[in-house]
Amino acid sequence: MGFSMQRDRLKTEILSGLTTFITMVYILALMPVMFAPLGSKGFPIESIFTVTALGAIVGTLFMAFIAKRPFGQAPGLTLNVFFVETVCLSLGYPWQFALTAVFVEGLLFIAICMSNMRQLIFEMLPASLKYGIAAGIGFFIAMIGFKNSGLLAEGTIFNHMETLATPASQLFILGIVLTGLFTILRIRGGLLLSIAIVTLVGIPLGVTTMPDRLFTLPPTPVPLFCQFSWDFLLMPDFWVCVLTMLFFDVFDSLGTVVGVMACSGIIRKDGRIPHLRNIMLSDALATSAGACLGCSTVTTYVESATGFAEGGRTGVAALVIALCFTVSLFLAPLFLAIPSAATAPVMIIAGFYLFGVVRHIKLSDPVETMPAFITILLMPVTGSITDGIVFGLFTFIILSFLSRWIIRYKHIR
Repeated sequence: MGFSMQRDRLKTEILSGLTTFITMVYILALMPVMFAPLGSKGFPIESIFTVTALGAIVGTLFMAFIAKRPFGQAPGLTLNVFFVETVCLSLGYPWQFALTAVFVEGLLFIAICMSNMRQLIFEMLPASLKYGIAAGIGFFIAMIGFKNSGLLAEGTIFNHMETLATPASQLFILGIVLTGLFTILRIRGGLLLSIAIVTLVGIPLGVTTMPDRLFTLPPTPVPLFCQFSWDFLLMPDFWVCVLTMLFFDVFDSLGTVVGVMACSGIIRKDGRIPHLRNIMLSDALATSAGACLGCSTVTTYVESATGFAEGGRTGVAALVIALCFTVSLFLAPLFLAIPSAATAPVMIIAGFYLFGVVRHIKLSDPVETMPAFITILLMPVTGSITDGIVFGLFTFIILSFLSRWIIRYKHIR
């Protein structure tokens, strides 16, 4: 798992894994809500909780033993929306169609990782854009934190601040102060400690709801296991869905990995990331394995940045995340009782941690700076890592071409 007693600290890795898990565990409550509209189409809603946890366990174990890096994996929100709203509800295809598309997309992703295409995609990104991706993800994850806190209004183009008088908002502010203070004092496990303090303070304020019971038996995942339908393989719409999923999966995963690794100082001087092939392969394997279990695309979570901010660097942290998801199958009410007001400040501190890489961007060169700026801006504005990367890359290609053409034209004259 890449752990060395001389280089790494076991306590740090454990705290890193716990911190990442607590910021990810919301997906267990969210998945049944997102898939609820498919209940009328015969989708076994009661099983989605279990397969979500199993998908996270399997995917994160791939990260622990193949990639040996502290990334957490679980079904991705963007692709969940595409699965439910676009494929099943808008296009009207059965959920077995979508699951089959996820499985095939995962196989194509594996092929990309095993070939040189993965390296070609990575090398398309200039160094400044890689750091721009990291800073953009910093803003993106901080925006998620603010939205989860309830402090930002929903349904507006430019979100404005809501009232600060609510107990949840006051808890969130307390969390910001605590995480900031613990970060300044360099207290080991400070992020996890702040989550615990805010959760406990939230009990008398009515923000933290104590569960009626701690232990539950998970529903059976059997109704969703390997529910593929191969009758759609020759349909054009099937391959459109597969390629769309593949595009978002590859660039979301690549963006998250590049961003988090860049801010951790793990990118080499030549711009390469150690073990990138194994990290992306773990993501690809998790996608196909998750489809076999019955869940939508499993992908690398941007919340992994919180674990990196806590000091995690090896697969031990990923193993801890997987173990926590295993425990959550039976202790779900306890973990789901942690309010978003407690985890949101940790995500904002992680965003601050990611933003620090802007110092590596060559601000004196507009051809380098503009694409990075576009990437940083669009990620939180559009709510999509992929959109930020694509527009930033297009901007770089266009500016590079035009600047070289103008220089060559002037030289000829």
